[in-house]
Formats: sequence, C-alpha cells, structure tokens
Amino acid sequence: MAEELHFHRAAARLNMSQPPLTHAIRKLEDELGVILIKRDKRVLGLTDAGRTFLEQARETLRQAEQAVTATRDVAAGRTGVVRLGYVGSALYGRLPTVIRQFRSTYPKVRLELREATTAAQIAALRDGELDAGVLIPPLTNAQDIAVTPFDHDRLCLALSRDHPLSGHSALALALAELADEPFVLWPSVEGSGFYLRVVRLCADAGFVPRVAQEAHGMHAVLSLVAVGVGVAIVPESMKGFREDWIRYHPLPAPGAAFELVLATRDPSPPVRALVRSFGASG
Repeated sequence: MAEELHFHRAAARLNMSQPPLTHAIRKLEDELGVILIKRDKRVLGLTDAGRTFLEQARETLRQAEQAVTATRDVAAGRTGVVRLGYVGSALYGRLPTVIRQFRSTYPKVRLELREATTAAQIAALRDGELDAGVLIPPLTNAQDIAVTPFDHDRLCLALSRDHPLSGHSALALALAELADEPFVLWPSVEGSGFYLRVVRLCADAGFVPRVAQEAHGMHAVLSLVAVGVGVAIVPESMKGFREDWIRYHPLPAPGAAFELVLATRDPSPPVRALVRSFGASG
C-alpha cells in the first residue's frame, strides 16, 4: 500500500481483495495509535508517521534477511574463525596450497595460523586454544582427537656445509658415519613420535645419538646445524631452508618415511569445512 498509494492496486499486488487490506491497515493504525495514510476520497500519500513506519519496516526486513543469510553461512561453515596450528615442516609441503585454496573458497572465514610442535598442538586443541592442527603422528593418549591423513614426508640428514662429511655425494653419506657426531634434536616431550623415529633410525644404524643441544622447532634445529653446533635428522621437505649454509642428504631407510595429519576435536562448522578442503586437496 505504501508503494502503490492505491488500495485496489495494492490489493491486486498482494493477490487479495481490497476490503481485507483496508481493514488490516485500519487495524494497524488502531494498534499504533497513529494515522499512517492520508485519506480523502482517495489515498493522498503517507503521513510523517507513515513514512517513518515504512522506513523502519524496510530496515527490519533487511535485517531479517541478513540474519537468515548469516545463520545459513555459519551453519554451512562459510563464516567464522579457524585457529590452525602446524608443525614447521608442514609449510614446506602441501599446506600453503591448501590454505590458499581454503581462503579463496571461504573468504569470510578468518584463518589464524600458529606454528607449534605436535605436543603443544594437542594441548591447545584440548584447552580450546586451537581448532585444528597439522602434526606428526603417532599421538599418545589422544583418543579424543580425530585425525585426517594430509601429507607425506621423509627424513634426511642435515650437516653444515663446512662439516668434514658434507663433501660426500648426496647418496654416498650413510647415517652410520655420523655415529660419533654431536646431534641437535628437539625435546622428546614436544614430539615423542618424531623423536623416537629419529632415535630408532640411529639404533638401526648401530648407535645412540649423542645430543649436543635440544631446540624447540625445526627452524631452530636447522639454525643450530647451520652454525656447526651439530648434525640433525630433519624432514626432507625442509631441504630448501638455508641451503647456502646446510647440506642435505637423503635417508633411503623405509623407517625414514612419515605422514602428517590434520587433527581436530569437537569441530565447528567452519572447521569441518577446513577438514573437507584438506581432504579434497589430496
């Protein structure tokens, strides 16, 4: 009625007869205690109160539509916040590509990235400080954590370029030749699965690694290798890190291969969307 300013046309637009429409408007005016429409023998227009009511009604409808859209977006995982943890080596694999694709597909989801060890991510998932994490299994006492396979990697040797053994050809250097060398490792409590895999490889080569220093995070481990503190066993995906200072040698042993997984606990809709994106990119 406010747009047509004619009872008959307004009733036709609403697919109803004119008398019920006239009655409904009268009833609304009675309930509000104001006159909304200027009348004589015909509709002359809206009163000031009528114009105000029309503007507010349109705003209410707009907000209602926004509420419906926002609700559906949240339920579908198209909006929200996802706090994603990752081990340092993951940035050298498929993770950057998947993050880029997820941000393109879900531009309204704010993705917060935090580098952390496997153990720190498990604790953060339980404390509600992270929503998902890219980490390295096996996970201990983590029955409440759901995992989705994500990426593959393998271990390799890392030596400073001025190390006496760094001159060996990439395929000629064997792990057993490092039996007397000082090693840089990260603490077992920060990633027991990775730590035990390294120790097992050394044991299979006939020695127990002599730890010269521990470092938190793979970038810290490699930085210590670069300045000659010791040698290390690291993910092969990181062999592009400081190649001017570090030389990387592959480890052909089957035990050198490992996987990365996406871990979640009580995922929200946007986290479930992230899980789908990680799975779809495989």
